[in-house]
Amino acid sequence: MRWKDRRASSNVEDRRGLSVKQGMVGGGLGTLILVLAIYFLGGNPSQLLNSLQMQASTDSSSYVPTAEENELAQFVSVVLAETENVWTDLFRQQGLSYEYPKLVLYTGTVQTGSGYATSATGPFYAPGDRKVYIDLSFYQELQQQFHAPGDFAMAYVIAHEVGHHVQTLLGITEKVMSLRSGLSETQFNKYMVCFELQADYLAGVWAHYADRVNLLEAGDLDEALNAASAVGDDRIQKAARGYVVPDSFTHGTSEQRRRWFHKGFTAGTLRDADTFAAEGLSLR
Repeated sequence: MRWKDRRASSNVEDRRGLSVKQGMVGGGLGTLILVLAIYFLGGNPSQLLNSLQMQASTDSSSYVPTAEENELAQFVSVVLAETENVWTDLFRQQGLSYEYPKLVLYTGTVQTGSGYATSATGPFYAPGDRKVYIDLSFYQELQQQFHAPGDFAMAYVIAHEVGHHVQTLLGITEKVMSLRSGLSETQFNKYMVCFELQADYLAGVWAHYADRVNLLEAGDLDEALNAASAVGDDRIQKAARGYVVPDSFTHGTSEQRRRWFHKGFTAGTLRDADTFAAEGLSLR
């Protein structure tokens, strides 16, 4: 990627070296689920979060980032800025206003608008506070565990999470999550697959315009396609268990993720996202 000497986003929160005490009351997956439930049922989770945060604190450590990690932090900031440019223009074309998400850099553990999380979660978007969270150690994991090297592979990951922010702004997230209480886990998983594939499509739309401004170099598209394939449910389950359970898929197969990213890259339009029907299920 030709990312150096480009604008860096000012919407980055650097929390590296700060870790949430795991002894806090109410932390963990249960809190995350509860906050999301309140949020998607139309409630305001801030009161719950404030009560939890009063019992949480952060510890300053002797953490000193390496020069390589600081360069990666700069890279992430530039990618975020490029997503800001693209989605601001595309929303304006639709008569909409794009609200910039924040991107939080952290190490190990973090308190989010949707609960407490650890780096084991991987990069994620929290609709509760409309922020993207990433522990930069994931870059090594992407290279070594998922065998998806390259800077544009990491850019795809960031663009996918920003795609979830786009879904939130368009009202898609709330609509999809509202289906949860009326469906079985297997049925809802199918909608989650569509939801994630749409985020891949939106990441591809961003890449389409990133290519137009000369951000991409030869081989970058292949890096993103390889990364999309590497994080398919079937590939991850096969590596972890030795077999796959399709009914438990929540993100899509390697082929699906690769295909929908490439669809977005080829189309370069929100129009197809508005009428998105991945694998026969409509999100709108």
